[in-house]
Amino acid sequence: MKDRRELEPFRGKPTVSADGTSYGLLCSINKPDDAVRVLESDCEGVGLFHSEWLFMGKTSVPTEEEQFKAYQKAALILKDKPLYIRTLDIIGENEMPSLCLANEPNPLMGFRAIRYTLKHRDLFKTQLRAILRASAFGQIRIMFPLISCVEEVREGKALVEACKAELAAEQLAFDANIKVGIMTETAASGIMADRLAKECDFFTIGTDDLISYTLSADRNSDETAYLCSVYQPSVLRIIKNIIEAANRCHIPVSMCGEAAADPKIIPLLISFGLTDFTVAATSVLRVRKCIAGWTKAKADEIAEKVMTFSTQKEVENFLLNQILP
Repeated sequence: MKDRRELEPFRGKPTVSADGTSYGLLCSINKPDDAVRVLESDCEGVGLFHSEWLFMGKTSVPTEEEQFKAYQKAALILKDKPLYIRTLDIIGENEMPSLCLANEPNPLMGFRAIRYTLKHRDLFKTQLRAILRASAFGQIRIMFPLISCVEEVREGKALVEACKAELAAEQLAFDANIKVGIMTETAASGIMADRLAKECDFFTIGTDDLISYTLSADRNSDETAYLCSVYQPSVLRIIKNIIEAANRCHIPVSMCGEAAADPKIIPLLISFGLTDFTVAATSVLRVRKCIAGWTKAKADEIAEKVMTFSTQKEVENFLLNQILP
Protein backbone atom coordinates (compact mmCIF):
# COMPACT_ATOMS: atom_id res chain seq x y z
CA MET A 1 0.00 0.00 0.00
CA LYS A 2 2.82 2.41 0.89
CA ASP A 3 4.58 1.56 -2.38
CA ARG A 4 1.40 2.31 -4.32
CA ARG A 5 0.99 5.69 -2.63
CA GLU A 6 4.57 6.58 -3.50
CA LEU A 7 4.03 5.66 -7.16
CA GLU A 8 0.69 7.39 -7.75
CA PRO A 9 2.24 10.91 -8.11
CA PHE A 10 3.97 9.58 -11.26
CA ARG A 11 0.71 8.60 -12.97
CA GLY A 12 -0.15 10.83 -15.90
CA LYS A 13 3.32 12.39 -15.87
CA PRO A 14 5.96 12.25 -18.61
CA THR A 15 8.95 9.96 -18.12
CA VAL A 16 11.75 12.42 -17.39
CA SER A 17 15.07 12.16 -15.57
CA ALA A 18 16.11 14.52 -12.77
CA ASP A 19 17.99 16.70 -15.26
CA GLY A 20 15.09 16.94 -17.72
CA THR A 21 15.88 14.25 -20.31
CA SER A 22 12.75 12.59 -21.71
CA TYR A 23 12.46 8.83 -22.23
CA GLY A 24 9.88 6.59 -23.85
CA LEU A 25 8.22 4.14 -21.47
CA LEU A 26 6.55 1.32 -23.39
CA CYS A 27 4.96 -2.07 -22.68
CA SER A 28 4.93 -5.48 -24.37
CA ILE A 29 1.72 -7.26 -25.38
CA ASN A 30 0.70 -10.66 -26.75
CA LYS A 31 -2.79 -9.92 -28.09
CA PRO A 32 -4.61 -6.82 -29.38
CA ASP A 33 -6.85 -6.60 -26.31
CA ASP A 34 -3.73 -6.29 -24.15
CA ALA A 35 -3.40 -2.74 -25.51
CA VAL A 36 -6.25 -1.73 -23.19
CA ARG A 37 -4.10 -2.78 -20.23
CA VAL A 38 -1.25 -0.69 -21.64
CA LEU A 39 -3.38 2.44 -21.51
CA GLU A 40 -4.65 1.60 -18.03
CA SER A 41 -1.07 1.22 -16.80
CA ASP A 42 -0.26 4.77 -17.98
CA CYS A 43 2.25 3.46 -20.48
CA GLU A 44 3.24 5.50 -23.54
CA GLY A 45 2.83 2.82 -26.19
CA VAL A 46 3.71 -0.75 -27.11
CA GLY A 47 7.38 -1.50 -27.62
CA LEU A 48 6.87 -5.17 -28.48
CA PHE A 49 3.80 -6.90 -29.93
CA HIS A 50 4.55 -10.65 -29.96
CA SER A 51 2.81 -11.40 -33.27
CA GLU A 52 3.45 -15.15 -33.01
CA TRP A 53 0.53 -15.36 -30.58
CA LEU A 54 -1.76 -15.03 -33.60
CA PHE A 55 -0.27 -18.28 -34.94
CA MET A 56 0.11 -20.36 -31.80
CA GLY A 57 -2.12 -23.38 -31.23
CA LYS A 58 -3.89 -23.03 -34.58
CA THR A 59 -4.20 -25.72 -37.24
CA SER A 60 -4.14 -23.17 -40.07
CA VAL A 61 -2.04 -20.07 -40.68
CA PRO A 62 -3.96 -16.83 -39.99
CA THR A 63 -4.95 -15.06 -43.21
CA GLU A 64 -3.88 -11.57 -44.18
CA GLU A 65 -7.33 -10.28 -43.24
CA GLU A 66 -7.22 -11.95 -39.81
CA GLN A 67 -3.81 -10.52 -39.09
CA PHE A 68 -4.77 -7.09 -40.42
CA LYS A 69 -7.79 -6.92 -38.12
CA ALA A 70 -5.66 -7.87 -35.10
CA TYR A 71 -2.99 -5.25 -35.79
CA GLN A 72 -5.61 -2.66 -36.69
CA LYS A 73 -7.46 -3.29 -33.43
CA ALA A 74 -4.33 -2.72 -31.36
CA ALA A 75 -3.48 0.43 -33.32
CA LEU A 76 -6.97 1.86 -32.88
CA ILE A 77 -6.91 1.19 -29.14
CA LEU A 78 -3.55 2.94 -28.82
CA LYS A 79 -4.61 5.82 -31.10
CA ASP A 80 -1.52 8.00 -31.60
CA LYS A 81 0.79 5.93 -29.38
CA PRO A 82 3.55 3.84 -31.02
CA LEU A 83 3.03 0.14 -31.75
CA TYR A 84 6.15 -1.90 -32.51
CA ILE A 85 5.13 -5.20 -34.13
CA ARG A 86 7.75 -7.94 -34.08
CA THR A 87 7.41 -10.14 -37.12
CA LEU A 88 6.88 -13.86 -36.63
CA ASP A 89 9.31 -15.58 -34.28
CA ILE A 90 8.73 -19.29 -33.89
CA ILE A 91 10.38 -21.71 -31.48
CA GLY A 92 9.42 -25.38 -31.56
CA GLU A 93 6.93 -27.43 -33.54
CA ASN A 94 4.47 -27.96 -30.70
CA GLU A 95 3.62 -24.27 -30.41
CA MET A 96 2.58 -23.79 -34.04
CA PRO A 97 1.24 -26.97 -35.63
CA SER A 98 0.03 -25.04 -38.69
CA LEU A 99 3.62 -24.33 -39.76
CA CYS A 100 4.81 -27.98 -39.75
CA LEU A 101 8.12 -27.13 -38.13
CA ALA A 102 10.95 -29.61 -37.79
CA ASN A 103 11.83 -30.78 -34.30
CA GLU A 104 15.29 -29.28 -33.84
CA PRO A 105 17.75 -30.32 -31.12
CA ASN A 106 18.36 -26.65 -30.20
CA PRO A 107 15.37 -24.61 -31.43
CA LEU A 108 16.47 -21.38 -29.69
CA MET A 109 19.49 -21.27 -31.98
CA GLY A 110 17.83 -22.90 -34.95
CA PHE A 111 15.48 -22.17 -37.83
CA ARG A 112 13.35 -19.42 -36.31
CA ALA A 113 12.46 -15.73 -36.56
CA ILE A 114 13.90 -13.86 -39.55
CA ARG A 115 15.68 -17.04 -40.71
CA TYR A 116 12.36 -18.84 -41.09
CA THR A 117 10.34 -16.00 -42.59
CA LEU A 118 12.94 -15.15 -45.24
CA LYS A 119 12.76 -18.79 -46.38
CA HIS A 120 8.94 -18.72 -46.38
CA ARG A 121 8.35 -15.52 -48.28
CA ASP A 122 4.68 -16.01 -49.02
CA LEU A 123 4.01 -16.35 -45.30
CA PHE A 124 6.23 -13.35 -44.57
CA LYS A 125 4.63 -11.17 -47.23
CA THR A 126 1.17 -12.00 -45.90
CA GLN A 127 2.20 -10.72 -42.49
CA LEU A 128 3.99 -7.67 -43.86
CA ARG A 129 0.98 -6.72 -46.01
CA ALA A 130 -1.28 -7.02 -42.96
CA ILE A 131 1.04 -4.85 -40.86
CA LEU A 132 1.34 -2.27 -43.62
CA ARG A 133 -2.43 -2.07 -44.08
CA ALA A 134 -2.88 -1.61 -40.32
CA SER A 135 -0.28 1.18 -40.36
CA ALA A 136 -2.91 3.43 -41.93
CA PHE A 137 -4.67 3.41 -38.54
CA GLY A 138 -1.87 4.21 -36.11
CA GLN A 139 1.82 4.70 -35.37
CA ILE A 140 3.00 1.21 -36.32
CA ARG A 141 6.63 0.12 -36.72
CA ILE A 142 7.95 -3.15 -38.19
CA MET A 143 10.57 -5.01 -36.19
CA PHE A 144 12.60 -7.98 -37.48
CA PRO A 145 13.70 -10.48 -34.77
CA LEU A 146 16.95 -12.38 -34.26
CA ILE A 147 19.01 -10.48 -36.80
CA SER A 148 22.54 -11.83 -37.24
CA CYS A 149 23.81 -9.97 -40.31
CA VAL A 150 23.20 -6.99 -42.58
CA GLU A 151 21.97 -9.23 -45.41
CA GLU A 152 18.94 -10.27 -43.38
CA VAL A 153 17.95 -6.65 -42.78
CA ARG A 154 18.28 -5.77 -46.44
CA GLU A 155 16.26 -8.79 -47.56
CA GLY A 156 13.53 -8.00 -45.06
CA LYS A 157 13.38 -4.35 -46.10
CA ALA A 158 13.23 -5.35 -49.78
CA LEU A 159 10.16 -7.47 -49.01
CA VAL A 160 8.56 -4.54 -47.20
CA GLU A 161 9.08 -2.39 -50.30
CA ALA A 162 7.65 -5.13 -52.54
CA CYS A 163 4.56 -5.30 -50.34
CA LYS A 164 4.21 -1.52 -50.46
CA ALA A 165 4.26 -1.64 -54.26
CA GLU A 166 1.56 -4.33 -54.29
CA LEU A 167 -0.69 -2.42 -51.91
CA ALA A 168 -0.25 0.80 -53.87
CA ALA A 169 -1.22 -1.00 -57.07
CA GLU A 170 -4.30 -2.34 -55.28
CA GLN A 171 -5.08 1.18 -53.99
CA LEU A 172 -4.96 0.04 -50.37
CA ALA A 173 -3.90 2.57 -47.74
CA PHE A 174 -0.69 2.24 -45.70
CA ASP A 175 1.99 4.40 -44.12
CA ALA A 176 4.51 4.89 -46.92
CA ASN A 177 7.08 6.11 -44.37
CA ILE A 178 6.66 3.28 -41.86
CA LYS A 179 9.72 2.77 -39.67
CA VAL A 180 11.58 -0.55 -39.97
CA GLY A 181 14.04 -1.74 -37.34
CA ILE A 182 15.45 -4.83 -35.68
CA MET A 183 15.76 -6.76 -32.45
CA THR A 184 19.43 -6.76 -31.48
CA GLU A 185 19.49 -10.02 -29.53
CA THR A 186 22.42 -11.96 -30.93
CA ALA A 187 26.09 -11.47 -30.19
CA ALA A 188 26.60 -10.93 -33.92
CA SER A 189 24.17 -8.00 -33.97
CA GLY A 190 25.93 -6.51 -30.96
CA ILE A 191 29.30 -6.71 -32.66
CA MET A 192 27.94 -5.38 -35.96
CA ALA A 193 25.71 -2.75 -34.37
CA ASP A 194 27.55 0.14 -36.07
CA ARG A 195 26.83 -1.28 -39.54
CA LEU A 196 23.31 -2.44 -38.70
CA ALA A 197 22.38 0.99 -37.35
CA LYS A 198 22.96 2.45 -40.81
CA GLU A 199 20.33 0.08 -42.21
CA CYS A 200 17.64 0.61 -39.56
CA ASP A 201 15.21 3.21 -38.26
CA PHE A 202 15.49 1.88 -34.69
CA PHE A 203 16.96 -0.84 -32.46
CA THR A 204 15.28 -2.88 -29.74
CA ILE A 205 17.59 -4.83 -27.45
CA GLY A 206 16.08 -8.19 -26.54
CA THR A 207 17.95 -8.87 -23.34
CA ASP A 208 16.78 -12.42 -22.65
CA ASP A 209 18.15 -13.85 -25.89
CA LEU A 210 21.10 -11.46 -25.99
CA ILE A 211 22.28 -12.68 -22.60
CA SER A 212 21.95 -16.34 -23.60
CA TYR A 213 23.68 -15.93 -26.94
CA THR A 214 26.48 -13.75 -25.58
CA LEU A 215 27.28 -16.31 -22.87
CA SER A 216 26.40 -19.43 -24.93
CA ALA A 217 24.24 -20.56 -22.01
CA ASP A 218 20.66 -21.79 -21.81
CA ARG A 219 18.72 -19.77 -19.25
CA ASN A 220 16.24 -22.65 -18.91
CA SER A 221 18.92 -25.17 -17.95
CA ASP A 222 19.58 -25.91 -14.30
CA GLU A 223 23.24 -26.37 -15.16
CA THR A 224 23.88 -23.09 -17.01
CA ALA A 225 21.20 -20.65 -15.79
CA TYR A 226 23.63 -19.24 -13.22
CA LEU A 227 25.62 -17.66 -16.05
CA CYS A 228 22.63 -15.86 -17.56
CA SER A 229 22.75 -12.47 -15.90
CA VAL A 230 22.62 -8.92 -17.22
CA TYR A 231 25.29 -8.16 -14.61
CA GLN A 232 27.89 -10.11 -16.58
CA PRO A 233 30.55 -7.61 -17.75
CA SER A 234 30.46 -9.10 -21.26
CA VAL A 235 26.71 -8.50 -21.48
CA LEU A 236 27.03 -4.91 -20.25
CA ARG A 237 29.77 -4.24 -22.79
CA ILE A 238 27.70 -5.53 -25.69
CA ILE A 239 24.63 -3.57 -24.54
CA LYS A 240 26.75 -0.41 -24.33
CA ASN A 241 28.10 -1.03 -27.82
CA ILE A 242 24.58 -1.43 -29.27
CA ILE A 243 23.26 1.73 -27.62
CA GLU A 244 26.26 3.84 -28.60
CA ALA A 245 26.04 2.63 -32.21
CA ALA A 246 22.36 3.67 -32.31
CA ASN A 247 23.18 7.05 -30.79
CA ARG A 248 25.89 7.72 -33.37
CA CYS A 249 23.38 7.09 -36.16
CA HIS A 250 20.70 9.10 -34.36
CA ILE A 251 18.17 6.28 -34.19
CA PRO A 252 16.10 5.44 -31.10
CA VAL A 253 17.10 2.38 -29.09
CA SER A 254 14.85 0.52 -26.68
CA MET A 255 15.41 -2.36 -24.29
CA CYS A 256 12.86 -5.03 -23.42
CA GLY A 257 13.01 -7.82 -20.87
CA GLU A 258 13.34 -7.88 -17.10
CA ALA A 259 16.58 -5.88 -17.22
CA ALA A 260 14.78 -2.80 -18.56
CA ALA A 261 12.84 -2.55 -15.28
CA ASP A 262 15.72 -3.41 -12.96
CA PRO A 263 16.43 -0.34 -10.77
CA LYS A 264 20.07 -1.39 -10.47
CA ILE A 265 20.51 -1.42 -14.26
CA ILE A 266 18.50 1.71 -15.12
CA PRO A 267 21.34 4.19 -14.27
CA LEU A 268 23.67 2.24 -16.56
CA LEU A 269 21.14 2.43 -19.39
CA ILE A 270 20.73 6.17 -18.83
CA SER A 271 24.51 6.60 -18.94
CA PHE A 272 24.88 4.46 -22.08
CA GLY A 273 22.23 6.53 -23.88
CA LEU A 274 19.13 4.30 -24.04
CA THR A 275 16.13 6.27 -25.32
CA ASP A 276 13.18 3.93 -24.56
CA PHE A 277 12.30 1.31 -21.95
CA THR A 278 9.88 -1.55 -22.71
CA VAL A 279 8.60 -3.08 -19.48
CA ALA A 280 5.66 -5.04 -18.06
CA ALA A 281 2.53 -2.99 -17.41
CA THR A 282 2.91 -3.59 -13.68
CA SER A 283 6.36 -1.95 -13.72
CA VAL A 284 5.49 1.29 -15.53
CA LEU A 285 5.12 3.67 -12.59
CA ARG A 286 8.03 2.10 -10.70
CA VAL A 287 10.37 2.56 -13.67
CA ARG A 288 9.16 6.14 -14.21
CA LYS A 289 9.88 6.94 -10.57
CA CYS A 290 13.34 5.36 -10.81
CA ILE A 291 14.27 7.32 -13.95
CA ALA A 292 13.11 10.53 -12.28
CA GLY A 293 15.71 10.03 -9.57
CA TRP A 294 18.74 10.08 -11.84
CA THR A 295 20.78 12.72 -13.62
CA LYS A 296 23.04 11.79 -16.51
CA ALA A 297 26.09 12.96 -14.53
CA LYS A 298 25.30 10.73 -11.54
CA ALA A 299 24.46 7.79 -13.81
CA ASP A 300 27.80 8.29 -15.60
CA GLU A 301 29.63 8.02 -12.27
CA ILE A 302 27.98 4.68 -11.57
CA ALA A 303 28.57 3.35 -15.09
CA GLU A 304 32.23 4.43 -15.16
CA LYS A 305 32.93 2.39 -12.04
CA VAL A 306 30.86 -0.61 -13.13
CA MET A 307 32.68 -0.87 -16.45
CA THR A 308 36.00 -1.36 -14.63
CA PHE A 309 34.83 -4.62 -13.03
CA SER A 310 35.72 -8.04 -14.38
CA THR A 311 33.16 -10.32 -12.72
CA GLN A 312 29.41 -10.58 -12.36
CA LYS A 313 29.69 -10.63 -8.58
CA GLU A 314 31.66 -7.37 -8.49
CA VAL A 315 29.09 -5.66 -10.69
CA GLU A 316 26.08 -6.93 -8.79
CA ASN A 317 27.49 -6.20 -5.34
CA PHE A 318 28.52 -2.67 -6.29
CA LEU A 319 25.11 -1.87 -7.82
CA LEU A 320 23.31 -3.40 -4.86
CA ASN A 321 25.21 -1.16 -2.46
CA GLN A 322 24.99 1.98 -4.57
CA ILE A 323 21.41 1.77 -5.84
CA LEU A 324 19.61 -0.08 -3.06
CA PRO A 325 21.46 0.75 0.16
